[in-house]
Amino acid sequence: MVRVVAVSGSRRDASTTRLALEHALAAAEAAGADTELIHLGDVDLPLYHPSIDEQGDSEALKRLVREADGVLLGSPVYHGSYSSTFRNFHDYCSFDEYRDTVVGLLATAGGGSYGATLEHMRSTLRGVHGWVVPHQVGIRGASREFDDDGEFVDPNLADRVEKLGRIVTEEAELRATAAASANADD
Repeated sequence: MVRVVAVSGSRRDASTTRLALEHALAAAEAAGADTELIHLGDVDLPLYHPSIDEQGDSEALKRLVREADGVLLGSPVYHGSYSSTFRNFHDYCSFDEYRDTVVGLLATAGGGSYGATLEHMRSTLRGVHGWVVPHQVGIRGASREFDDDGEFVDPNLADRVEKLGRIVTEEAELRATAAASANADD
């Protein structure tokens, strides 16, 4: 069984980023993954300092990402890019955490623009050798896309988010199978 971890780059308790990632994780679980959500609003993660190795929950969070076969990363759109909360978490992670890890990206916008956010996320993940799947999800007017029960209003959007969870799981399974086969041949 593959492990898929989602990281919500929002600090809000009622975060639409977190809510969307929960839907993607539910689809990943339905596809056979063991799943876990990291909501960065619930952890102790001081501002990254490159001269200090361990800060707050950083080591435990890095371990969760490093041990995952797939990672779903989500961020709200702030000033045309990702949130400082997401960036701070991402600064802690390096090649060791993302090397050959399947990554799916999701951005939630209060307004209508999320393209640059997804591009910034994709570029920085490539820089640490994460394998970003082509399917990504941007949600415009995110606060209007969920009903009072946390369900998507638009079934097409729900399908896109669920597809992200499934694709990350399926690609992680393919990579895990290929790695096991390569190790068996050695």
